[in-house]
Amino acid sequence: MNPGTLRDALRNLGVPAEKGRTSAIRQLVLQAPAPVIAQALGYHDKSTTRIATDAGAPWKNYAPGAHSS
Repeated sequence: MNPGTLRDALRNLGVPAEKGRTSAIRQLVLQAPAPVIAQALGYHDKSTTRIATDAGAPWKNYAPGAHSS
């Protein structure tokens, strides 16, 4: 299975893929900082940050970057 066949299967079942994708990202940004999710999934950090803000994510004070001592 690949993303295209999965997308087509979801469409045939009447599931709107974009809403499902946004819901999945929304759940992820509640569990980890938006920049981390963006990098892991190949999204722009502004997109995941917007979704995180809408979701009320607790990571708004997360400072990205290297934190090693």
